[in-house]
Amino acid sequence: MLVIVKLFFFQKDVPATGPGNSGGKNAGAAPPMKVNGIVVRGFYLEEKVFASGTVLANEEVELRPEVSGKIIALNIKEGTRVNKGDLLVKINDNDLKAQLSKLENNKKILSDKSGRQKKLFEMNGVSREEYDDVLNQLATVEADIQFTTAQIAKTEIRAPFSGQIGLRNISEGSYVSQNFLIATIQQVNPVKIDFSLPEKYSSYLKSGKEITYTVEGNTRVFYGTVYAIEPKVDAATRSIKIRAISENPDGTILPGAFARVNMIMSHSDSAITIPTEAIIPVLKGKKVMVSRNGMAISQLVNNGLRNESNIEIVSGLNIGDTVITSGIMQLKDSMKVAVKILPQYNKISNKTNYMNIKHGTK
Repeated sequence: MLVIVKLFFFQKDVPATGPGNSGGKNAGAAPPMKVNGIVVRGFYLEEKVFASGTVLANEEVELRPEVSGKIIALNIKEGTRVNKGDLLVKINDNDLKAQLSKLENNKKILSDKSGRQKKLFEMNGVSREEYDDVLNQLATVEADIQFTTAQIAKTEIRAPFSGQIGLRNISEGSYVSQNFLIATIQQVNPVKIDFSLPEKYSSYLKSGKEITYTVEGNTRVFYGTVYAIEPKVDAATRSIKIRAISENPDGTILPGAFARVNMIMSHSDSAITIPTEAIIPVLKGKKVMVSRNGMAISQLVNNGLRNESNIEIVSGLNIGDTVITSGIMQLKDSMKVAVKILPQYNKISNKTNYMNIKHGTK
C-alpha cells in the first residue's frame, strides 16, 4: 500500500513531459475560488444623534404677593385657563385707599391755591418765593399719590400671560406674607425641549433644524424646531445646550417630562454603504477585496458612518464596483474568483456613534 500511495503522489505533482502529454502548462491550475459579493449602489443615508431632554413650559411663573396682608378675593380655579390681565388675587388695601383719598383732596386744594397764587404773582400780589412754595407742595402731593397708587397695585396679582393655573396653596381670608407661594401659572402651548449634544456636533447646529422626540407614557412621535443654541460649550460636560419649540395644542405633553430626542445631523441621497464583514483592517487603515475581470484586487478605503451591519465608504469605491463579502481572509491579489452576487438591502439610519446622551454627557 505504501508504494502505491507514493506512485500516485508523484504522478499528480510531476506531470509527464513526453510527446504524448496533452496537459500543457496549466493542467494543474486551481479553479476560481467561489465567493459571495455585492454590487455597490448608492443609498439614502442619514446621520442621527440621540439625546435625553426635558420638556419645559413655554412660560412659567410662581404667583407670590409683593406685600403682606389679608386676601379678600381669590379668583383661582385650580387647573383652569386664565387670560392675560385677569385679576387672580386681591389683598386688603383699605388703608391705602383712604390715604389715596386724602392725598387727592389735598391735591385739589393745592391745585386751586396754586391757581390763585399764579394770578396774584402776575399782579405782583405775592412774591416769587410764596408762589414757588405752593407749587412745591402740589408736586409733593402728586408724588405721594403716585407712590400710593403703586402700593395699591402691589395688592393685586394679575395673570402675566394666558395660561393654566396649577394647584393653589391658600384660601380666601388667609393672611399672607411677602413672597408666599400662592400658585403657579404655566403656558403649555407651545412647549420647549431642552437637550445637549457633544461639542463635536457644533458645526451642524443651527436654528431651524427639526427634531423628533417621544415622552414617557405616549407612543406618539412629536416634532419640534430648534430656535436657540447656547453660544458656549459647557466646560464640565463638553457639550452644547440646545432649545427647541414644539406645538402642544391638546396639552398632551406635560412640562417636566423626560424626552427622548432624535436629530438628523446630515444626510445623503447616494451614499455608498457595504456590509461590515467586507472590511479588512490593515496597517494603513482599512481595505476591501473587489472583483475585477474575474480576479480579486485589494482596495484601500476610508469609512464614515457605521452601524451593526453596514458601513459607509467615503472614498476608495465607486458605484458599480463588485465587493467580495465572504472568504476575504483567504484571498490574495490577482487570485481568480467566481462571485455570486447577493442582493444588498442595506440602509444606514445612523446608529453610528450611537448617542444616548443624558443632560449633555455620553
